[in-house]
Amino acid sequence: MIRALFLTSRPLSWVNTAFPFAAAYVLVVREVDVTLIVGTVFFLVPYNFAMYGINDVFDYQSDLRNPRKGGVEGALLDPRWHRLVLWLSGILALPFVVYLVIVGEWRSWIALAVSLFAVAAYSAGGLRFKERPVLDSLTSSTHFVSPAVYGLLLAGATWDGALVALLAAFFLWGAASHAFGAVQDVVADREGGIASIATVIGARRTVRLAVTLYLLAGILLLATEWPGPLAGLLALPYVFNALPWWRVTDATAPTANRGWRRFLWLNFATGFGVTMLLIAWVLLGN
Repeated sequence: MIRALFLTSRPLSWVNTAFPFAAAYVLVVREVDVTLIVGTVFFLVPYNFAMYGINDVFDYQSDLRNPRKGGVEGALLDPRWHRLVLWLSGILALPFVVYLVIVGEWRSWIALAVSLFAVAAYSAGGLRFKERPVLDSLTSSTHFVSPAVYGLLLAGATWDGALVALLAAFFLWGAASHAFGAVQDVVADREGGIASIATVIGARRTVRLAVTLYLLAGILLLATEWPGPLAGLLALPYVFNALPWWRVTDATAPTANRGWRRFLWLNFATGFGVTMLLIAWVLLGN
Protein backbone atom coordinates (compact mmCIF):
# COMPACT_ATOMS: atom_id res chain seq x y z
CA MET A 1 0.00 0.00 0.00
CA ILE A 2 2.77 2.48 0.92
CA ARG A 3 4.47 1.93 -2.44
CA ALA A 4 1.19 2.50 -4.29
CA LEU A 5 0.50 5.74 -2.41
CA PHE A 6 4.07 6.91 -3.00
CA LEU A 7 3.85 6.26 -6.73
CA THR A 8 0.48 7.98 -6.84
CA SER A 9 2.15 11.25 -5.83
CA ARG A 10 4.54 11.07 -8.84
CA PRO A 11 7.76 11.76 -6.89
CA LEU A 12 9.66 12.65 -10.08
CA SER A 13 7.29 15.59 -10.54
CA TRP A 14 7.35 17.00 -7.01
CA VAL A 15 9.98 19.59 -7.87
CA ASN A 16 7.90 20.88 -10.80
CA THR A 17 5.42 22.50 -8.42
CA ALA A 18 7.52 23.13 -5.31
CA PHE A 19 10.37 24.91 -7.12
CA PRO A 20 8.18 27.55 -8.85
CA PHE A 21 6.58 28.52 -5.53
CA ALA A 22 9.84 28.56 -3.58
CA ALA A 23 11.78 30.47 -6.23
CA ALA A 24 9.03 33.07 -6.69
CA TYR A 25 8.57 33.62 -2.96
CA VAL A 26 12.20 33.74 -1.86
CA LEU A 27 13.26 36.08 -4.67
CA VAL A 28 10.79 38.65 -3.38
CA VAL A 29 11.13 38.13 0.38
CA ARG A 30 14.89 37.43 0.19
CA GLU A 31 14.88 35.27 3.31
CA VAL A 32 13.94 31.81 4.50
CA ASP A 33 10.91 32.02 6.77
CA VAL A 34 8.20 29.69 8.07
CA THR A 35 5.85 30.55 5.21
CA LEU A 36 8.47 29.60 2.63
CA ILE A 37 9.01 26.23 4.32
CA VAL A 38 5.30 25.48 4.77
CA GLY A 39 4.45 26.51 1.21
CA THR A 40 7.31 24.56 -0.30
CA VAL A 41 6.42 21.38 1.60
CA PHE A 42 2.77 21.83 0.59
CA PHE A 43 3.55 22.17 -3.11
CA LEU A 44 6.13 19.39 -2.86
CA VAL A 45 3.98 16.54 -1.47
CA PRO A 46 0.33 17.18 -0.48
CA TYR A 47 -0.36 19.19 -3.64
CA ASN A 48 1.04 16.47 -5.89
CA PHE A 49 -0.59 13.69 -3.93
CA ALA A 50 -3.97 15.38 -4.38
CA MET A 51 -3.42 16.21 -8.05
CA TYR A 52 -2.20 12.81 -9.15
CA GLY A 53 -4.20 10.81 -6.60
CA ILE A 54 -7.49 12.21 -7.89
CA ASN A 55 -6.25 11.50 -11.40
CA ASP A 56 -5.39 7.88 -10.63
CA VAL A 57 -8.79 7.27 -9.05
CA PHE A 58 -10.89 8.68 -11.86
CA ASP A 59 -8.63 7.41 -14.66
CA TYR A 60 -8.51 3.82 -13.40
CA GLN A 61 -10.41 2.28 -16.32
CA SER A 62 -8.23 3.92 -18.96
CA ASP A 63 -5.07 3.24 -16.94
CA LEU A 64 -5.83 -0.48 -17.15
CA ARG A 65 -5.26 -0.17 -20.92
CA ASN A 66 -2.14 1.95 -20.58
CA PRO A 67 1.10 -0.07 -20.49
CA ARG A 68 3.13 2.78 -18.97
CA LYS A 69 1.06 2.87 -15.80
CA GLY A 70 2.29 1.10 -12.70
CA GLY A 71 5.61 2.87 -12.14
CA VAL A 72 7.11 6.33 -11.79
CA GLU A 73 4.95 7.58 -14.68
CA GLY A 74 1.79 6.83 -12.77
CA ALA A 75 0.35 4.30 -10.38
CA LEU A 76 -2.21 1.72 -11.41
CA LEU A 77 -4.16 2.27 -8.24
CA ASP A 78 -6.09 -0.73 -6.94
CA PRO A 79 -9.79 0.21 -6.46
CA ARG A 80 -9.63 -0.77 -2.79
CA TRP A 81 -7.38 2.25 -2.19
CA HIS A 82 -9.49 4.77 -4.13
CA ARG A 83 -11.57 6.01 -1.20
CA LEU A 84 -8.47 6.26 1.00
CA VAL A 85 -6.59 8.29 -1.62
CA LEU A 86 -9.45 10.75 -2.00
CA TRP A 87 -9.69 11.21 1.77
CA LEU A 88 -5.93 11.58 2.16
CA SER A 89 -5.85 14.13 -0.65
CA GLY A 90 -7.95 16.45 1.46
CA ILE A 91 -6.58 15.54 4.88
CA LEU A 92 -2.92 16.02 3.95
CA ALA A 93 -3.57 19.36 2.27
CA LEU A 94 -5.94 20.88 4.82
CA PRO A 95 -3.51 22.06 7.55
CA PHE A 96 -1.21 23.61 4.95
CA VAL A 97 -4.08 25.39 3.21
CA VAL A 98 -5.38 26.74 6.52
CA TYR A 99 -1.96 28.18 7.36
CA LEU A 100 -1.47 29.67 3.90
CA VAL A 101 -4.89 31.32 4.03
CA ILE A 102 -4.15 32.82 7.44
CA VAL A 103 -0.84 34.37 6.33
CA GLY A 104 -2.19 35.58 3.00
CA GLU A 105 -4.71 38.14 1.78
CA TRP A 106 -7.52 38.19 -0.79
CA ARG A 107 -5.32 38.20 -3.90
CA SER A 108 -3.25 35.26 -2.71
CA TRP A 109 -6.47 33.50 -1.65
CA ILE A 110 -7.80 33.77 -5.20
CA ALA A 111 -4.56 32.36 -6.66
CA LEU A 112 -4.57 29.48 -4.19
CA ALA A 113 -8.25 28.77 -4.88
CA VAL A 114 -7.62 28.69 -8.63
CA SER A 115 -4.69 26.35 -8.10
CA LEU A 116 -6.68 23.94 -5.93
CA PHE A 117 -9.69 24.08 -8.25
CA ALA A 118 -7.48 23.17 -11.20
CA VAL A 119 -6.10 20.22 -9.24
CA ALA A 120 -9.59 18.79 -8.72
CA ALA A 121 -11.21 19.92 -11.98
CA TYR A 122 -8.65 18.23 -14.20
CA SER A 123 -9.69 14.69 -13.24
CA ALA A 124 -12.70 14.65 -10.90
CA GLY A 125 -16.01 13.34 -12.15
CA GLY A 126 -18.48 16.01 -13.21
CA LEU A 127 -15.70 18.35 -14.28
CA ARG A 128 -13.08 16.26 -16.11
CA PHE A 129 -11.26 19.18 -17.73
CA LYS A 130 -8.75 16.62 -18.99
CA GLU A 131 -11.43 15.47 -21.44
CA ARG A 132 -12.00 18.95 -22.84
CA PRO A 133 -9.42 19.44 -25.61
CA VAL A 134 -7.26 22.58 -25.24
CA LEU A 135 -8.77 23.18 -21.79
CA ASP A 136 -6.92 20.04 -20.72
CA SER A 137 -3.54 21.54 -21.60
CA LEU A 138 -4.44 24.93 -20.13
CA THR A 139 -5.54 23.35 -16.86
CA SER A 140 -2.44 21.18 -16.67
CA SER A 141 -0.24 24.23 -17.18
CA THR A 142 -2.15 26.00 -14.41
CA HIS A 143 -1.06 23.20 -12.06
CA PHE A 144 2.56 24.29 -12.45
CA VAL A 145 2.32 28.03 -13.02
CA SER A 146 -0.20 28.80 -10.28
CA PRO A 147 2.24 27.92 -7.44
CA ALA A 148 4.60 30.58 -8.83
CA VAL A 149 1.81 33.15 -9.16
CA TYR A 150 0.65 32.32 -5.65
CA GLY A 151 4.18 32.68 -4.29
CA LEU A 152 4.57 36.07 -5.91
CA LEU A 153 1.26 37.34 -4.55
CA LEU A 154 1.92 35.94 -1.10
CA ALA A 155 5.31 37.67 -1.03
CA GLY A 156 3.92 40.99 -2.28
CA ALA A 157 5.79 41.14 -5.59
CA THR A 158 5.77 44.22 -7.80
CA TRP A 159 4.27 43.33 -11.16
CA ASP A 160 5.66 44.62 -14.44
CA GLY A 161 5.85 43.62 -18.09
CA ALA A 162 8.96 41.48 -17.62
CA LEU A 163 7.34 39.44 -14.86
CA VAL A 164 4.18 38.91 -16.91
CA ALA A 165 6.31 37.79 -19.88
CA LEU A 166 8.15 35.33 -17.65
CA LEU A 167 4.92 33.80 -16.33
CA ALA A 168 3.41 33.71 -19.81
CA ALA A 169 6.46 31.84 -21.09
CA PHE A 170 6.18 29.40 -18.20
CA PHE A 171 2.49 28.89 -19.01
CA LEU A 172 3.23 28.16 -22.67
CA TRP A 173 5.92 25.69 -21.60
CA GLY A 174 3.41 23.94 -19.36
CA ALA A 175 0.76 23.74 -22.08
CA ALA A 176 3.32 22.43 -24.58
CA SER A 177 4.53 19.80 -22.14
CA HIS A 178 1.03 18.55 -21.41
CA ALA A 179 0.21 18.38 -25.11
CA PHE A 180 3.36 16.43 -25.88
CA GLY A 181 2.69 14.12 -22.94
CA ALA A 182 -0.81 13.42 -24.26
CA VAL A 183 0.58 12.09 -27.54
CA GLN A 184 1.89 8.87 -26.02
CA ASP A 185 -1.58 8.05 -24.65
CA VAL A 186 -3.59 8.51 -27.84
CA VAL A 187 -4.25 4.80 -28.32
CA ALA A 188 -4.98 4.07 -24.64
CA ASP A 189 -7.17 7.15 -24.28
CA ARG A 190 -9.26 6.29 -27.33
CA GLU A 191 -9.72 2.75 -26.13
CA GLY A 192 -10.76 4.09 -22.74
CA GLY A 193 -13.13 6.64 -24.29
CA ILE A 194 -11.12 9.63 -23.04
CA ALA A 195 -10.89 12.74 -25.19
CA SER A 196 -7.74 14.86 -25.07
CA ILE A 197 -6.08 17.47 -27.19
CA ALA A 198 -4.08 14.66 -28.85
CA THR A 199 -7.04 12.35 -29.52
CA VAL A 200 -9.01 15.21 -31.08
CA ILE A 201 -6.46 16.96 -33.30
CA GLY A 202 -4.25 13.91 -33.76
CA ALA A 203 -0.79 12.97 -32.57
CA ARG A 204 1.13 14.69 -35.37
CA ARG A 205 -0.59 18.06 -35.02
CA THR A 206 -0.23 17.88 -31.26
CA VAL A 207 3.54 17.37 -31.48
CA ARG A 208 3.83 20.30 -33.88
CA LEU A 209 1.71 22.45 -31.59
CA ALA A 210 3.95 21.53 -28.64
CA VAL A 211 7.10 22.46 -30.58
CA THR A 212 5.53 25.80 -31.57
CA LEU A 213 4.55 26.60 -27.99
CA TYR A 214 8.03 25.75 -26.72
CA LEU A 215 9.54 28.14 -29.26
CA LEU A 216 7.06 30.90 -28.36
CA ALA A 217 7.94 30.43 -24.69
CA GLY A 218 11.61 30.91 -25.50
CA ILE A 219 10.87 34.05 -27.50
CA LEU A 220 8.78 35.55 -24.69
CA LEU A 221 11.74 35.24 -22.33
CA LEU A 222 13.59 37.77 -24.47
CA ALA A 223 11.34 40.39 -22.84
CA THR A 224 12.67 39.66 -19.35
CA GLU A 225 15.51 41.35 -17.49
CA TRP A 226 19.06 40.14 -18.05
CA PRO A 227 20.08 37.35 -17.69
CA GLY A 228 16.48 36.23 -18.21
CA PRO A 229 16.78 36.11 -22.01
CA LEU A 230 19.38 33.37 -21.64
CA ALA A 231 16.62 31.20 -20.21
CA GLY A 232 15.07 31.26 -23.67
CA LEU A 233 17.81 28.85 -24.71
CA LEU A 234 16.43 26.34 -22.19
CA ALA A 235 13.39 25.91 -24.43
CA LEU A 236 15.54 24.38 -27.17
CA PRO A 237 16.20 21.01 -25.47
CA TYR A 238 12.44 20.53 -25.21
CA VAL A 239 12.05 21.35 -28.89
CA PHE A 240 14.76 18.85 -29.84
CA ASN A 241 13.21 16.27 -27.52
CA ALA A 242 9.86 16.49 -29.35
CA LEU A 243 11.14 16.86 -32.92
CA PRO A 244 11.76 13.12 -33.55
CA TRP A 245 7.96 12.72 -33.48
CA TRP A 246 7.29 15.55 -35.95
CA ARG A 247 5.81 13.01 -38.40
CA VAL A 248 4.32 10.65 -35.83
CA THR A 249 1.02 8.95 -36.64
CA ASP A 250 -1.76 8.06 -34.25
CA ALA A 251 -0.82 4.40 -34.61
CA THR A 252 2.82 5.04 -33.65
CA ALA A 253 1.99 7.62 -30.98
CA PRO A 254 2.90 5.28 -28.07
CA THR A 255 6.56 5.52 -29.15
CA ALA A 256 6.51 9.13 -27.91
CA ASN A 257 6.86 7.64 -24.44
CA ARG A 258 10.62 7.63 -25.09
CA GLY A 259 10.49 11.39 -25.44
CA TRP A 260 8.32 11.72 -22.36
CA ARG A 261 10.77 9.74 -20.27
CA ARG A 262 13.56 12.06 -21.41
CA PHE A 263 11.29 15.01 -20.61
CA LEU A 264 10.97 13.89 -16.98
CA TRP A 265 14.75 13.92 -16.52
CA LEU A 266 15.23 16.99 -18.70
CA ASN A 267 13.26 18.98 -16.15
CA PHE A 268 15.98 18.42 -13.56
CA ALA A 269 18.70 19.73 -15.86
CA THR A 270 16.54 22.70 -16.84
CA GLY A 271 15.75 23.38 -13.20
CA PHE A 272 19.48 23.55 -12.49
CA GLY A 273 19.93 26.01 -15.34
CA VAL A 274 17.07 28.19 -14.11
CA THR A 275 18.53 28.14 -10.60
CA MET A 276 21.89 29.35 -11.87
CA LEU A 277 20.22 32.16 -13.80
CA LEU A 278 18.21 33.20 -10.74
CA ILE A 279 21.40 33.34 -8.67
CA ALA A 280 23.04 35.43 -11.38
CA TRP A 281 20.02 37.75 -11.43
CA VAL A 282 20.35 38.31 -7.68
CA LEU A 283 24.11 38.85 -7.87
CA LEU A 284 23.60 41.48 -10.54
CA GLY A 285 21.75 43.52 -7.95
CA ASN A 286 18.15 42.91 -8.89
